[in-house]
Amino acid sequence: MHIFDIGNANISIRVITNFQIIKPDPHLENYIERIFIIESSGKLPSDDLKLIVPNACPKLVIPFKNGLIGKSKEWEYFSNENTITFIGISDIPASVDFQHNGTAGNITIEFSPLGAYRFLSLNWSEVKNRIYNYADIAQKIACELEEKLINTESIQTKINLAQQFLTNQFISHSNDPVFDYCIEQITRTKGRINITELEKYTGYSARWINMKFQDKIGLSPKNLASVIRFQQYYQSLVTNTEMFFLKKEFYNYYYDQSHFIKDFKRFTGYSPSLFAQSNNNYDKVFYKE
Repeated sequence: MHIFDIGNANISIRVITNFQIIKPDPHLENYIERIFIIESSGKLPSDDLKLIVPNACPKLVIPFKNGLIGKSKEWEYFSNENTITFIGISDIPASVDFQHNGTAGNITIEFSPLGAYRFLSLNWSEVKNRIYNYADIAQKIACELEEKLINTESIQTKINLAQQFLTNQFISHSNDPVFDYCIEQITRTKGRINITELEKYTGYSARWINMKFQDKIGLSPKNLASVIRFQQYYQSLVTNTEMFFLKKEFYNYYYDQSHFIKDFKRFTGYSPSLFAQSNNNYDKVFYKE
């Protein structure tokens, strides 16, 4: 287990006792962005934003000790211990905390934009910006997995069971070459590609491509590209103590400063200056190398 303390000279989140990234099985690694374990000794500090910004990854969350509370402007959701939670792809910020002030732990599986539809048969546009009890949308197969997870204490065994479940789901879902190509182009360019270019490269109309994205991921190509583009900056921001987003080169991916600030407010809920004055140390856990 990789254990570390997160913080700066003024604030530190010492409640996070373990954060460990698990490498997916080789046949899944192109489709799962990452698997991680996070453990805590209690609830997060009240003065921390506890902010989670969109990262283009639908998720399965398995709280094996304590539960989670997720909130956005649109919803509040309680993910109970030993209950698998599904989080659809999002383009709005949310906050998270543990349900009770005691030891807590969960396993999170983040699907890549390329891979999510290969594991889960869903109406992706309906689950966008939403959280569900996985058993409510997957029924029998989710209940069977939950039962297996409850009956084992080993975290590694829980992860193995989850990956075996996902392997079985993966082989029953065929790929979509055109959609996969478009996702690869958006990812490769880090969001710096537009729908006109995708039309040119694929030979399909913007309307057709947009429909395909709604069906396979729940976000339009433009919206997904915006999330991926913003992540390039957000990852740097939360790992850099300087206000480097005020530097000229920071806007290489944006038309101008106002364009960037608009996206920043959209995906974090805060202006860059207000965000810089706030504590969001919890989210730094997920971007620490």
